[in-house]
Amino acid sequence: MKIFNHIGIPTKEVKQDEIHLTHLKMYVTDNEKSPNGIQWMRFEDGASYPELVLTIPHIAFVVDNLAKALEGQKVIIEPNSPSEGLTVAFIEDCGAPVEFMQYDKHLK
Repeated sequence: MKIFNHIGIPTKEVKQDEIHLTHLKMYVTDNEKSPNGIQWMRFEDGASYPELVLTIPHIAFVVDNLAKALEGQKVIIEPNSPSEGLTVAFIEDCGAPVEFMQYDKHLK
């Protein structure tokens, strides 16, 4: 089952209350503070992400089983942990990036 979480929109503008994810070389806004799940993403120079993720908005879904959600998909960012208790990966679907997110069960 997939549950909508947010839409991530790449930007080059500094946004109020950005969170710096040093290990990912990017800044994000907190989508949980947006009533409609908007997350702005600003990347540091030299951040190594697929062009699709750097330039095209993505939609993100929470999934129960990340490995299963990735089966048969074109994975463009391998599973990784942007924050404690969360594992994410990106796929390409119809030319657009899609993020799948799995939270550790004990944190729910």
